[in-house]
Amino acid sequence: MSENQMPQPELEQGSTASHPGGFLAGLLLGGLAGAGAALLLAPHSGKRTRADIQHKSIELRDQATESVEDAVDQVRAKAHHIESSVRKEAKGLEHRGQEMLDEQVERVSAAVADVKAAVHGS
Repeated sequence: MSENQMPQPELEQGSTASHPGGFLAGLLLGGLAGAGAALLLAPHSGKRTRADIQHKSIELRDQATESVEDAVDQVRAKAHHIESSVRKEAKGLEHRGQEMLDEQVERVSAAVADVKAAVHGS
């Protein structure tokens, strides 16, 4: 052997590497210990936990419903405000259009009167 190489220890026959049953026993023992700890440290029974989850889900549903209703109310209020603004603007435009029409009718009437006067006066 060279100086850089260290001798490797040989595996003993009693080691866990040569017996997979030891690993499985450890795995089983660990699983049982974990399950026991979970049962001892669980905050509530399964029935109570399910009841708590159901109660919380009902609360969340009610909160979501309330939020949606508030949003719908806000949208309706905004739509009503916009509708009122559009109606007011439409009435203003209608009034301005009527005024312009009346002015044009007066101009055309005056022009027609001038043409009639010119035709009759010639």
